[in-house]
Amino acid sequence: MIRATALDRVAHGFLGRRGGVSSGILAGLNVGTGSDDEADAIAENRARAVAAVLPDAALVTLFQVHSAEVVTVVAPIDFDERPRADAMVTDRPGLLLGILTADCAPVLLHDKAAGVIGAAHAGWKGALGGVTDRTVAAMVALGARADRIAAAIGPCISRVSYEVDDGFARRFEEHDPANERFFAPGRPGHQQFDLAAYVAARLAGAGVERIELTGLDTYADPNRFFSFRRATHRGESDYGRQISLIGLS
Repeated sequence: MIRATALDRVAHGFLGRRGGVSSGILAGLNVGTGSDDEADAIAENRARAVAAVLPDAALVTLFQVHSAEVVTVVAPIDFDERPRADAMVTDRPGLLLGILTADCAPVLLHDKAAGVIGAAHAGWKGALGGVTDRTVAAMVALGARADRIAAAIGPCISRVSYEVDDGFARRFEEHDPANERFFAPGRPGHQQFDLAAYVAARLAGAGVERIELTGLDTYADPNRFFSFRRATHRGESDYGRQISLIGLS
């Protein structure tokens, strides 16, 4: 489990694929119910993840749709009633917010003074749409202050592994010409996108002053992380998801 110094005063963890019971191409701690894994294995993996971060807490996850939608959680949510959203905030103890990823950036946030936490799934679409901006705003609505929030960006696909075409880059540059700095030249017609740096810049733009990046590449480390893009490039029929967790005790 990976922890961030910026969040050292709150229960949290970025979990990879190690320590689970799934097998085959999904071997390890796969928590993705959208995979073809055995339901019992996924349930056991999720239970192990909760026990590692905040034992006996109620795990809350979302039906993630690559949006900028944020949910304020006030009580446990049944799995079958998960909101279609990509971020959550709460000020209630005993709830463990969980974000699933397989190359997208998981973002965990905490305002210790206010007792408010957040968790966001920031793929390129949600990041560009403002999912982190809206997560910070939702935390502020619960009493947090942007300049007190500490944020950590977990393992995600890195720039060296994230090839995009020129049209993708133009979409970001049309939104803000300064976004050009998050792209590096690649092979003809393509560029390399730094998702984590972009998410960090959006957090800073929303007023967050303490931002930590784990700097770990999901694509490049198959023993440690699941990766949608790696599975696709390998022609594999399925891929696992890892979970990032934060909760108030």
